[in-house]
Amino acid sequence: MLQKRAREIGDIIKNSREVHIVTHIDADGITAGCIAYQTLQRLGKECSIEFVKQLDESVLTRLKDENYELVWFTDLGSNISTGYPEINKVITDHHTCSIESNQRFHLNPHLFNLDGGFEISGAGVTYLVSKTIDKKNMDLSQLAVVGACGDLQDRKYNKLSGLNRNILDDGESVGVVKAKIDIRYFGRETRPVYKLLQYASDPVIPGLSGRESACISFLQEHGIKMKDGDNWRRWVDLSKAERRVVISNIARVFLSKGFGYKTVKRIIGEIYLLEQEEEGTEVHDAKEYATLLNSTARYGKYEVGLRVCMGDRGEWFKKARNLLSGHRANLVEGLQFAKEEGIERREYLQFFHAGSGIRDTVVGIVTNMLLNSEEINGDIPLVGFADKGNGEVKASARATEELVQQGLNLSSAMKKAASVVDGIGGGHSIAAGATIPKGKEEEFLAILEQEIKNQLVSI
Repeated sequence: MLQKRAREIGDIIKNSREVHIVTHIDADGITAGCIAYQTLQRLGKECSIEFVKQLDESVLTRLKDENYELVWFTDLGSNISTGYPEINKVITDHHTCSIESNQRFHLNPHLFNLDGGFEISGAGVTYLVSKTIDKKNMDLSQLAVVGACGDLQDRKYNKLSGLNRNILDDGESVGVVKAKIDIRYFGRETRPVYKLLQYASDPVIPGLSGRESACISFLQEHGIKMKDGDNWRRWVDLSKAERRVVISNIARVFLSKGFGYKTVKRIIGEIYLLEQEEEGTEVHDAKEYATLLNSTARYGKYEVGLRVCMGDRGEWFKKARNLLSGHRANLVEGLQFAKEEGIERREYLQFFHAGSGIRDTVVGIVTNMLLNSEEINGDIPLVGFADKGNGEVKASARATEELVQQGLNLSSAMKKAASVVDGIGGGHSIAAGATIPKGKEEEFLAILEQEIKNQLVSI
C-alpha cells in the first residue's frame, strides 16, 4: 500500500509542469528537499525550492497567494494534509500524524503502521517517490541515508532498520553507500582521536567525556600515538589493532563503573560511508555529512547545504566548512550556557530556558547533547526553551529510548500542551518540538508534565 501511494504521488508530480518544493531546515529536510529538487530537474520540470522553520499561518497564506501549480512538501506538511485545499500539494513526511490525514497526496509511514521515528526519515519517504518516478534516481539513496542519520534513526538498534534498510540496500547496489561495523562515536573522519573521546555521548564515557586531558592520558596509557608529524591522528588513521585497543579499553571503563553489556554494545555498530566521497572529509561519513548540513540551513544559509547535496565540492563546500566551524563553536557555547543557566527538575520532566542565549534553530541539538551528557540524568525527558522573536518561544523536548519503550510519546504530549496555549507542536516519540507564545512557558510545562505522567503511569 505504501509503495502504491508513492507511485500515485509520483504520477501527480510527473503530470505537473511546475513544482515548488517546501522543506525543513535540518539535515533531513535539506536532503529531502534536494532529492525532490534533483528528481524534478532530471524530469526537466520547472522547479523552485524554499526552506522553512515551520509551516505557520504566514507561510501557508503566502503559498496560497503565490498559487503554484503544485507544492511538494518534504519532511513537513503532515499537519496541513487535511486543510488548505487551495494549495494543490503532495506531502512526503514522516512526523506523527492522525489517520484523518490519509489522503492520496500524502505519503507518511505512520499511515501504514510504520514508525517515522526510526523506520524511515523525511528524506527516505521522498526518495521512495523519486525511485518510483525513475529507477535511475537510486543514486539519491545516499542522501536519504544521510537524512536518516541526521534524524538519529540509527540510534535505536545501532543501525538503520525498517524501510531505511531497503534504501541502504539500494545505495549499496548502485555503489554510492557502504555499511561498515565500527565505533559509533561522532567524528571518526575529521576529529583528532582524543576529541572523538572528549565529545563522546550515547553513551557518555565515565571519566573521559568532557575531559580533554583525561582523554589524552587514556590514549597515551594504552600506547596510541597521538600525532603523525604535526598532524593529530584521527580514528580513520588508526590501525585495526589500535582501534581494537581503544574500543576494548573503553568497554573496560564502562564495566568497571558498573555498566552492563547493554551499554557497552552501544559503543560499536553500523556506520555509513559515501563511496564516491573522499575519506577524511566531512561528507564521507553520513553522520558527519548530516552535521555539515545542519550548519548551513539552520543559520539561514539554505543554498549552501543544497549545493553541497547536489555535489559541489568547490566554492559551496568551502562555505559549508566555514559554517561548520561556527556551528561547532555555537554548540559548545550553547551547551555551556545551558549548564550555567541550570536545569530545573520536576517530577516527570526537566527543563532549561536559554532565552536569547541559544539560537532557536539549534536548541534541539543542544538539548539532545545535554541529555546525553554526564551532568544530566536521562530518567525523565529534557525540554529546552529558546526565544524565537516576534513574541514566540521554541520548545525542544528529548528523551531516551528506554522512556519511549515505557510508553512515552513526546510528539502527542508536545502537540497537546502547545495547542492548549495557542501554539503548535509535534514530531516523534523520542524527539519533538513546539512553538508557543512567550510568557506561556509555565502553563505549557504544567500541561506537558501531566501528559507525560499520564503516558508513563498508564503502562
